[in-house]
Amino acid sequence: MWLLAGAGETTTTYNGFDIFMLLFTLIIFIGVVRLLMERPKKNLFAIGFGMLCLVIFLVSDVIMIKAWFS
Repeated sequence: MWLLAGAGETTTTYNGFDIFMLLFTLIIFIGVVRLLMERPKKNLFAIGFGMLCLVIFLVSDVIMIKAWFS
């Protein structure tokens, strides 16, 4: 299908959901920072789960943004 596209036509991989992915990543980052700043007793399970989610979302954001520019 890509080979059939005309010379004047451009295709984009941008989707409206991409903005939500970036916003969710920002919210997860803020949550992890708040969990790490907690003083008396830290919830290690919540920190680990938040870090895992943050890594997954950051990797998907990098792949998504690379697809925008390719």
